[in-house]
Amino acid sequence: MSIQDDLTSVQRRLDDLMRCVARLREHTGDSLDMRRVRTDADHLRESLSLLQAAVPAAAGGRTVEMVTVPDAPYDRGLWADAEDEGLGSPYRHAP
Repeated sequence: MSIQDDLTSVQRRLDDLMRCVARLREHTGDSLDMRRVRTDADHLRESLSLLQAAVPAAAGGRTVEMVTVPDAPYDRGLWADAEDEGLGSPYRHAP
Protein backbone atom coordinates (compact mmCIF):
# COMPACT_ATOMS: atom_id res chain seq x y z
CA MET A 1 0.00 0.00 0.00
CA SER A 2 1.40 3.41 -0.94
CA ILE A 3 1.51 6.36 1.39
CA GLN A 4 -1.21 8.08 -0.62
CA ASP A 5 -3.46 5.03 -0.20
CA ASP A 6 -2.81 5.08 3.54
CA LEU A 7 -3.58 8.79 3.78
CA THR A 8 -6.78 8.35 1.80
CA SER A 9 -7.83 5.48 4.07
CA VAL A 10 -7.16 7.55 7.19
CA GLN A 11 -9.07 10.48 5.69
CA ARG A 12 -12.11 8.25 5.04
CA ARG A 13 -12.05 6.88 8.57
CA LEU A 14 -11.65 10.36 10.01
CA ASP A 15 -14.66 11.54 8.01
CA ASP A 16 -16.64 8.61 9.46
CA LEU A 17 -15.46 9.58 12.95
CA MET A 18 -16.60 13.17 12.44
CA ARG A 19 -20.05 11.99 11.34
CA CYS A 20 -20.32 9.67 14.36
CA VAL A 21 -19.24 12.45 16.72
CA ALA A 22 -21.90 14.75 15.24
CA ARG A 23 -24.61 12.08 15.72
CA LEU A 24 -23.41 11.38 19.24
CA ARG A 25 -23.61 15.08 20.04
CA GLU A 26 -27.26 15.09 18.96
CA HIS A 27 -27.97 12.37 21.54
CA THR A 28 -25.84 13.60 24.42
CA GLY A 29 -26.04 17.36 24.02
CA ASP A 30 -23.16 19.78 24.27
CA SER A 31 -21.63 18.58 27.53
CA LEU A 32 -18.04 19.19 28.58
CA ASP A 33 -17.04 15.62 27.68
CA MET A 34 -18.69 15.93 24.26
CA ARG A 35 -16.83 19.18 23.58
CA ARG A 36 -13.56 17.41 24.44
CA VAL A 37 -14.32 14.60 22.02
CA ARG A 38 -15.27 17.07 19.30
CA THR A 39 -12.12 19.13 19.92
CA ASP A 40 -9.92 16.03 19.79
CA ALA A 41 -11.54 14.97 16.51
CA ASP A 42 -10.96 18.46 15.09
CA HIS A 43 -7.30 18.28 16.14
CA LEU A 44 -6.99 14.94 14.33
CA ARG A 45 -8.46 16.51 11.19
CA GLU A 46 -6.00 19.43 11.36
CA SER A 47 -3.06 17.12 11.99
CA LEU A 48 -3.98 14.90 9.07
CA SER A 49 -4.27 17.87 6.72
CA LEU A 50 -0.82 19.07 7.83
CA LEU A 51 0.58 15.60 7.22
CA GLN A 52 -1.03 15.40 3.79
CA ALA A 53 0.52 18.75 2.88
CA ALA A 54 3.96 17.68 4.11
CA VAL A 55 4.12 14.21 2.53
CA PRO A 56 4.19 15.20 -1.16
CA ALA A 57 6.92 17.75 -0.47
CA ALA A 58 9.03 15.18 1.37
CA ALA A 59 8.43 12.42 -1.18
CA GLY A 60 8.96 14.73 -4.16
CA GLY A 61 12.17 16.18 -2.76
CA ARG A 62 14.05 12.92 -3.11
CA THR A 63 15.75 12.38 -6.44
CA VAL A 64 17.69 9.32 -7.41
CA GLU A 65 20.81 10.07 -9.35
CA MET A 66 22.46 7.36 -11.38
CA VAL A 67 26.21 7.06 -11.06
CA THR A 68 27.92 5.34 -13.93
CA VAL A 69 30.96 3.25 -13.13
CA PRO A 70 33.33 2.93 -16.07
CA ASP A 71 34.40 -0.51 -17.24
CA ALA A 72 37.97 0.65 -17.79
CA PRO A 73 40.46 -0.30 -15.06
CA TYR A 74 41.32 2.32 -12.46
CA ASP A 75 44.59 4.19 -12.65
CA ARG A 76 47.09 2.22 -10.54
CA GLY A 77 48.46 5.52 -9.24
CA LEU A 78 45.26 5.96 -7.22
CA TRP A 79 46.28 3.04 -5.05
CA ALA A 80 49.91 4.05 -4.47
CA ASP A 81 50.82 4.00 -0.76
CA ALA A 82 47.47 2.41 0.10
CA GLU A 83 47.34 -0.44 2.58
CA ASP A 84 45.35 -3.59 2.02
CA GLU A 85 42.48 -3.57 4.47
CA GLY A 86 43.07 -6.17 7.14
CA LEU A 87 46.58 -7.02 5.96
CA GLY A 88 48.42 -3.81 6.72
CA SER A 89 51.30 -2.38 4.82
CA PRO A 90 53.20 -4.70 2.44
CA TYR A 91 56.41 -3.79 4.31
CA ARG A 92 55.13 -5.02 7.67
CA HIS A 93 54.13 -8.50 8.73
CA ALA A 94 50.51 -9.30 9.40
CA PRO A 95 49.78 -10.40 12.95
